[in-house]
Amino acid sequence: MRARRNRRNLETGCVVVDEERRPPAAVVFDALGSEYEKAFASSEAHRASLRWLLERLPPGSRVLDVGSGTGRPTAAALAGAGHRVLGVDVSPVMVEIASRQVPEAEFVCADIHGMPLEDGSFDAVCVYFALLQMSRAEQAGLVQRLARALRPGGLLALATVPLDVEGFDGVFMGQDVRVTSFAAQDVVAVVRAAGLTVLSQESVMFTPTHPDARPEPHLFVHARREGSEGGAGTD
Repeated sequence: MRARRNRRNLETGCVVVDEERRPPAAVVFDALGSEYEKAFASSEAHRASLRWLLERLPPGSRVLDVGSGTGRPTAAALAGAGHRVLGVDVSPVMVEIASRQVPEAEFVCADIHGMPLEDGSFDAVCVYFALLQMSRAEQAGLVQRLARALRPGGLLALATVPLDVEGFDGVFMGQDVRVTSFAAQDVVAVVRAAGLTVLSQESVMFTPTHPDARPEPHLFVHARREGSEGGAGTD
C-alpha cells in the first residue's frame, strides 16, 4: 500500500494531503483557481447582494467570508470599504490567490466545520455558494453556528443554487462534483430555523462565463440576528 504523505503549503499554512483524503471542495477549487472568478465575474445579483450589505454595515465592521475563493468580489468589496474581513477557504490555491489579490483582508486555509467561532464575534457573515458540497445536516448545522457567531443586529448574506437534490453527481466547469442542496423555500427555512429574521430574498438565473457552463438558478438570502447590542444597521 502506498504511504499517504502530507505536505504544508508555506504561503497559506494549509496542510495538503493526498487527493483521496482531501475535502472534495478543496480538490475542485484547487483545480479551478482563478477560472472560477472569471466565470462568475458578471453576476449582477452577487454585486447587488454586496451593495445591500455595504449599505447596512457600520464603519469598520468585522466580517467573516466563508468560502472566500479568490477574494473577489466579496472580500475585495468589503475590505475596500474599510471593513475588517476574515476569509476562510478549504482550498490552498484559492487562499494564495486571495491573499495576493486582496492584501488588506486576512485569509486562512481551513475547514469551517472545525474552525472555532466565538459567539457574537462578527457584524456580518457572507456565505456565497459555499454550502453545495456539504450534506444537508452539515449545511443546517453550519448556518446555525454562523448565526451564533453574529452579534445582535448582525447580518447574514447567503447565496446558493436552490435545487432539491441530495448527493447528485455532476460536472461543474469540467470538474466532477457531488452536490447537495435544498429547494428555495427550504433554504429560507434553514436560515429561519437558525434564529435569524429573513429580510429579503432574490432568485435569478445565471450562466457562468465558461464553455462547459449551463444556466443555473441562484438564490440570495439576507437575514439578521435580532437584538440591539452593538450590531449592524437597520433596513
